[in-house]
Amino acid sequence: MNAVDRWPPVPDGSPFGVANLPFGIFSQPEPAARGGFRRIGVAVGDNVLDLSPLFGDDCFAAPTLDGFLARGRRMWSGTRARITELLTDPHYQGAVSPHLLPRSEVVLHLPFTVADYVDFYCSLDHASNVGRIFRPDAEPLLPNWRHLPVGYHGRAGTVVVSGTPVVRPSGQRRPPGAETPMFGPSVRLDIEAEVGFVVGVGSPLGEPVPIEAFADHVFGVVLLNDWSARDIQAWESQPLGPFLGKSFATSISPWVVPLEALAAARVKGRAQDPAPLPYLRRTEPWALDLSIEVALNGTVVSRPPFATMYWTPDQMLAHLTVNGASTRTGDLYGSGTVSGPDPSQRGSLIELTWNGTEPLVLADGSTRSFLEDGDTVTMSATAPAADGTRLTLGEVTGTIHPARPTP
Repeated sequence: MNAVDRWPPVPDGSPFGVANLPFGIFSQPEPAARGGFRRIGVAVGDNVLDLSPLFGDDCFAAPTLDGFLARGRRMWSGTRARITELLTDPHYQGAVSPHLLPRSEVVLHLPFTVADYVDFYCSLDHASNVGRIFRPDAEPLLPNWRHLPVGYHGRAGTVVVSGTPVVRPSGQRRPPGAETPMFGPSVRLDIEAEVGFVVGVGSPLGEPVPIEAFADHVFGVVLLNDWSARDIQAWESQPLGPFLGKSFATSISPWVVPLEALAAARVKGRAQDPAPLPYLRRTEPWALDLSIEVALNGTVVSRPPFATMYWTPDQMLAHLTVNGASTRTGDLYGSGTVSGPDPSQRGSLIELTWNGTEPLVLADGSTRSFLEDGDTVTMSATAPAADGTRLTLGEVTGTIHPARPTP
């Protein structure tokens, strides 16, 4: 049992305050009470609140958030309100305290079953930088970019939780000046700092989700690192889009922050010119003021601001479904690389090092153009909370392991 003396059980300045309450899946190592049983928890201060013994509903004893997500917005809001009551009313301290488990003593898992995964390309600054790198004598943006949120379908089965090792991918790549490709491990392994959106309530085949229904379908937000093998991607993306250069791993943070917790982070969003087509016209302010930080081997290399994104998450969902594509509980879609206008705000190494021509210098004096084996990348993010503090989206981290031998 974990005794909690203060109520609410949140240290001063904790980004996991009662205004946050992100949901995740945890277990306790054996031989702790209830052993390796996975169930739903909420991060509170330095603890995880075990929901299953406090709520008379089997969905909170489930090994994923799937059942809870499928219940919909009324259930999400009601559960959050009840948790807030339990954690702020001293009357409940005796009943709740035994179910607050030190976060340092639990294991966090992939929080939901990823049904489908879509990745967008919604940062004007990122798209412009990439265009300048690869088309220096042409317009950086392609003609369609300001008219729709560009995206592609990724691989749901390789979405992994923070801390999962990332094995360097192998594939075809054509070295500069070569006429034919070679096969081998990627030598231009990159990151992409992104924000992911988790669908709770799906939509039927043939029925687009209108832009104003965004919050009825999307439960919350995770941090996302879309690991990218730029050399494999460059060779295979002619004429179609990303395939093996992206599908080997996508890491997400273990805590899903509800949209409701981000009410104070909602901002108007970037002006769009030309005006989008009617189905993409915003009806509510769903741009989010999230401050992201990217660290490589402990050195902060970038601070991308999510509020500068050109296309917003409600527009992404509307476009994703406008052709009648269905969505399911657990669908995940990423924003694409988050980059701001300043060089220190670029959310990928290909931008930060300008395609490897301007290597980064890390705190230990080493340099990086792209990732080396043994490198660890950690992304974190904060946002303004309703109580005037800042809340956290947690962290997503991954360490690069050497490529595996190929048959």
